[in-house]
Amino acid sequence: MDEKFLTGVLLGMVGGALIVTNSVKARQMVKDGQKQVQEKISELGKEKKSKTQE
Repeated sequence: MDEKFLTGVLLGMVGGALIVTNSVKARQMVKDGQKQVQEKISELGKEKKSKTQE
């Protein structure tokens, strides 16, 4: 059972990577998601710095 699960996970990862590399829309979605995460992290960092300075 575990071997089948791991095989499915690996195939899904490879399939997803192939889709993202060949699809402009999917690639743009990944870039947008990364940008949102980076912005949120920087916002949290700024909030933490302002609280420690008070």
